Amino acid sequence: MKKTRALVALLTAIFTLSACGQPEFTYVRDRDGTTYFKVPATFRQLDSAPIENYLSDAQPGSAAAALRAQRVWSTAFDQAAKPSVNHLLVSADPFVYATVHTLTEAERDAVSLNRLRNFILPVTDDVRMLYQQRSLTSGRPPLLRNFEPLGDELLELDGGAKGVRVRFNYQIGNDIQTFDQTALIDAKGEKVSVMLIRCQSSCFAKRKAEFDKIAESFKLLRLPG
Repeated sequence: MKKTRALVALLTAIFTLSACGQPEFTYVRDRDGTTYFKVPATFRQLDSAPIENYLSDAQPGSAAAALRAQRVWSTAFDQAAKPSVNHLLVSADPFVYATVHTLTEAERDAVSLNRLRNFILPVTDDVRMLYQQRSLTSGRPPLLRNFEPLGDELLELDGGAKGVRVRFNYQIGNDIQTFDQTALIDAKGEKVSVMLIRCQSSCFAKRKAEFDKIAESFKLLRLPG
């Protein structure tokens, strides 16, 4: 009996140590170390290059694509059983995409809070209308339908940086997907950092507190010098 209890105690100690050895979060910084966030370690990190090709007008392998690669950093995380960059917009499981853009001179002159809102997907009335018009012109039905605004929060950060956090629904196919986007611009107006969290609407409602923690971890870092 004593030997059995001792064995149980030993096994419990071993499993406790094993659990303690597993990291709870994956901590992420961008290429220049200016943007920071964390995601639960259960998310799988992916190569985001296909997402950049999807979001950009630049042709892969072109000079424009090479120049964009110098100015844009990004990463992606998926919690699906079979992670895929194709889950950026549609999946029953959570997906996190983050990107940091070093702005050109022309982009710095044009940046605004509405530009931050529309950085990845159409959010404001005028940009959504333009998206609909382009879809009609192309002869293809729009992928994004039935927009529903859920929240719009202005962010004031230390040192003069600012941003906006927007939450909204889009119907894609037969499912409603909820998006939570935080977009920040540094005090010098030189870099835009964006995090997009997506999950099916029912998933998002159940796990909102968890997604809030991910979004709230998204910070700009002030480097020395």
